[in-house]
Amino acid sequence: MAETMCAKILRAHLAEGNLKAGESIRIRIDQTLTQDATGTMAYLEFESMGVGRVRNELAVSYVDHNTVQVGFENFDDHEYLRTVADRIGAVYSRAGNGICHQVHLERFAVPGKTLIGSDSHTPTAGGIGSFAIGAGGLDVALAMAGEPFSMIAPRVVAIRLSGRLGAGVSAKDVILHVLGHFGVKGNVNMVFEYIGDGVATLSVPERATIANMGAECGVTTSLFPSDANTRAFLEAEERGGDYIPLAADEGAAYDDVFDIDLSSLEPLAACPHSPGNIRSIRELEGMAVNQVLIGSCTNSSLMDLQKAARILKGHTVAPGVSLGVAPGSRQVLMEITADGTLETLIAAGARILESACGFCIGNHQSPGTESVSLRTSNRNFYARSGTPSANLYLVSPETAAASAITGAITDPRSVAGRIGDIAMKSHFIIDDSMFLQPTFTAEVRRGPNIGEPPRNVPMADALDGAVLIKAGDKITTDHIMPAGARLKYRSNIPRYAGFVFESVDPTFPARAMELKGEGKAGFIVAGWSYGQGSSREHAAICPMYLGVKAVLALSIERIHQANLCNFGILPLIFRNEEDYGRISQGDELAVADVLQSIDRGSFVVEDRTAGFSIEMDLFASEEQKRMLKAGGRLNEVAAL
Repeated sequence: MAETMCAKILRAHLAEGNLKAGESIRIRIDQTLTQDATGTMAYLEFESMGVGRVRNELAVSYVDHNTVQVGFENFDDHEYLRTVADRIGAVYSRAGNGICHQVHLERFAVPGKTLIGSDSHTPTAGGIGSFAIGAGGLDVALAMAGEPFSMIAPRVVAIRLSGRLGAGVSAKDVILHVLGHFGVKGNVNMVFEYIGDGVATLSVPERATIANMGAECGVTTSLFPSDANTRAFLEAEERGGDYIPLAADEGAAYDDVFDIDLSSLEPLAACPHSPGNIRSIRELEGMAVNQVLIGSCTNSSLMDLQKAARILKGHTVAPGVSLGVAPGSRQVLMEITADGTLETLIAAGARILESACGFCIGNHQSPGTESVSLRTSNRNFYARSGTPSANLYLVSPETAAASAITGAITDPRSVAGRIGDIAMKSHFIIDDSMFLQPTFTAEVRRGPNIGEPPRNVPMADALDGAVLIKAGDKITTDHIMPAGARLKYRSNIPRYAGFVFESVDPTFPARAMELKGEGKAGFIVAGWSYGQGSSREHAAICPMYLGVKAVLALSIERIHQANLCNFGILPLIFRNEEDYGRISQGDELAVADVLQSIDRGSFVVEDRTAGFSIEMDLFASEEQKRMLKAGGRLNEVAAL
């Protein structure tokens, strides 16, 4: 029977269940990665299991998010991560080594392997043929302990590429086109598999850009075949032994097929405030620009920066524009230093930023009031940059560079002749000295900002409380748990919980704690696509700490749904869409027979204030039902 590439990898790693779309399965995990914003909690959770040492094939702890060390918290957390990695057997990637997804692609990702990471853009490794999934930190900790990963067997959609990209059009425009078609909601438990003759025209770094932003569609992951281009990339990284050929069988059946003629694409942008708000650069051309930032895990490869530099060569950034460039890894930085690209960027007026996530998560480079910022990153959610009034547009490196020169959004096809042909190098500079291999001897260091992961209490059989907030559609984990300047408190849940919904309703934490003090449950009501964006499990942990017992939504995104279950918060879906409009913030709610309702997967929620009842469906697998009753996964986990 002809199989998809997705089916081949999942079948080879299947630990439990039947590989049938929509059914619960468990798969063995080969590799894990964490980053410092989510890693501290993941490693604290791992330690709480009493396992001792990492049991999966490879665990890598990256430091790439909180590298701007204002205050003691970040440095202390990095010392914890360094020493705990040494103690339990994880590889530690030091600050300055680069962004986890770029570095993992370069040095560790392997075709056909499974990878989960405590970052939603882990699917970047799908560009090399890894089955790579973003997940909450607790799921990653369990994988490090050797536990299989629970998921829903996905529907597989083929994205069939033909033709070749035209001059000035890039891989970023491919994924923006995909986002324009599929949107940012309704794609839960789906995998994108790229097939067709056009795939062979794309290098691994280009494929990685496309796989990276598949996360914005909400899919489980994206997959490219492992072919001659994959082999060339691995050989350039001195990892030719990791290569295996891997692709879908001819005649494999897909749940759907979306055709893209690469030669027909034009430069695109994701407009404020969603990666799914797609318009052509042609429509936006001439709009004044204040800031241009090139980098992030999406577009910070050597080829990306070489293209930008060739456009900028011989020109100076427009007087009213601030241009920043962040190489994705130390390897990329060393390469652009050696080939003159760095000199060209500096000569054009670029500010060279650290090889880190930085501006993408709002940790620095916040734009000015009511300004326009063009960025090659993957998310432009409201207030994510640190400036709520700014307008962020997501574009390709080519569009970013062309616009930096003119001071206005500019179609890069007008300067495409400057780029010429850029081939991927046949050999990269290899220097792994910033990876620390474990010795199993370090004494784990814990600064005062590091606490224990909070545990929930078992689920009560009756819930009485109130609606703490009624949110709209597309509430992201950034809305729930802000990053930027607040992210340094990620290891201190009581402190971090004080910022829940800060950009939406800063009174939420105080009101939630007051309700919790009265012994009552907190409820969150939301619209479509609740919890999209980052994988940060703090968006479940902190509301749990504040006494939230259930989220009532029209739909909930995959990673956040798993995090809610992991920490004992009921993910409930409105059975009737109109019921969302009937319920109001402040309404007193009551739920009876909670434990039996979990078993049958359906609830009746009584709105005592408005005098009606609502039917809800529980969005949870059988395994998740058990953990919800227990009050979360940590309550279930004994020493493994």
